[in-house]
Amino acid sequence: METQCLLALTHIEKSFPGVKALNGASLCVKAGRVMALVGENGAGKSTMMKIMTGIYQKDAGTCQWLGKETVFAGPKQSQEAGIGIIHQELNLIGTLTVAENIFLGREPRLGLGRIDWTTMYREADRLLTRLNLRFSSKVLVDSLSIGDQQMVEIAKVLSYQSKVIVMDEPTDALTDTETLALFNVINELKAQGCGIVYISHRMKEIFDICDDVTVFRDGRFIGEYPVDAIDEERLIELMVGRKLDDHYPHIDKKPGEIRLAVKQLCSPGIHNISFTLRSGEILGISGLMGAGRTELMKMIYGAHSKTAGELLLNQKPIRVRTPQQGLKQGIVYISEDRKREGLVLGMSIKHNMSLTALPYFSGHGGLLKHREERLTVGDFIRLFNIKTDSMDKTIGLLSGGNQQKVSIARGLMTQPKVLILDEPTRGVDVGAKKEIYQLINKCKDEGLSIILVSSEMPEVLGMSDRILVMHEGRVSGEFTRQQATQEKLMAAAVGKQHSEDLVI
Repeated sequence: METQCLLALTHIEKSFPGVKALNGASLCVKAGRVMALVGENGAGKSTMMKIMTGIYQKDAGTCQWLGKETVFAGPKQSQEAGIGIIHQELNLIGTLTVAENIFLGREPRLGLGRIDWTTMYREADRLLTRLNLRFSSKVLVDSLSIGDQQMVEIAKVLSYQSKVIVMDEPTDALTDTETLALFNVINELKAQGCGIVYISHRMKEIFDICDDVTVFRDGRFIGEYPVDAIDEERLIELMVGRKLDDHYPHIDKKPGEIRLAVKQLCSPGIHNISFTLRSGEILGISGLMGAGRTELMKMIYGAHSKTAGELLLNQKPIRVRTPQQGLKQGIVYISEDRKREGLVLGMSIKHNMSLTALPYFSGHGGLLKHREERLTVGDFIRLFNIKTDSMDKTIGLLSGGNQQKVSIARGLMTQPKVLILDEPTRGVDVGAKKEIYQLINKCKDEGLSIILVSSEMPEVLGMSDRILVMHEGRVSGEFTRQQATQEKLMAAAVGKQHSEDLVI
């Protein structure tokens, strides 16, 4: 018996000035099945979601909802019809309770417009029970973990009696345990007849949780396939339109002299960490979320203060108490959260890229050398293959991969000695990942010292010359490239590493 197609978007066309965002794209969301929607950044996935939910209106094509051709005038109409979307950035108010967030703007009412608090909390608790959640709807959202906040978003979608639920990069900020809990909820929703659209760049998740996969490329529908009838290599080839023979293009080069030495560094949550980093070396930093990786990197860069320990750059002690001091010493940090900490989304590509390098373009009296700035930015755009028609384009309009390239280019424009990359490929498609890896290797080949922090174990294993693993603010394992395996890294990440496996 054929599964019911709840929502069918067929031959959808959508254009913006100078851009054909969708060109005959199609998507079918079926009851009780999870449909992965994959494609490189800029393939048209987000545009399709916005047409599905009524944020954009299609130029051509058809939209059928529960078998009837439908046009949603806006997100409120699609939401009330039964289509819910959980965005990559959570849309919750931390100072309100779970129930208040779920029913915000549509609270059940008593006479004279008073809120019926009893009914609201009862209904919210019923939704939490449906999702097998054990916290009360009366707790503040700020007191919940990111994973539980994600579940509140799902509860909010379910409160509209949603039949189709779109999840956009839902595990991006989740721990492994929280991801497993989310997968259990997805299976429950499938059993209840919901159709799920699952958008993710994480290949393993697609094969773990999805039933079918739809591939977009350059705004076009490439195909729909059962997940059990396709493998990862073929799926990537369909997404990028070519074979990616080596996902992690490591270059084998002997590192040079010690560039950075970290000695017994301590702060709240960081305990006695020591390591060295050589010129022309990629040092991978692995570990579970909450292990202290980002906190350690920000301490080295000067964004967090240390309580003990010292840093040596080229064998000389340095003082790094602010990010400005870190930059002056030649230490650059590329944040894991490019939208909040790495970029100014309302500014142009040019201004974002040259922001930290403005002293290099300042002449007498502090006047900016505009011509030199434009020439340098143009060189980096070409070198990094940043896809844009103008350096004056607002950076928020670029794909995630191109935004990340701008972040890295901005760091390199200051001519650093040490480059810290914190989750450099998070939210980036497979094609852009390959280009970022090639850029990292080019920097390594030119003698730059690189620290690569990543939650993706294959990335750390594939790109690093040496790997440190952190657990609860401590180094729990250190491995050469030849020694490292996923099993050893995971054992160290959960605190089970034996001392005889440490590199001396």
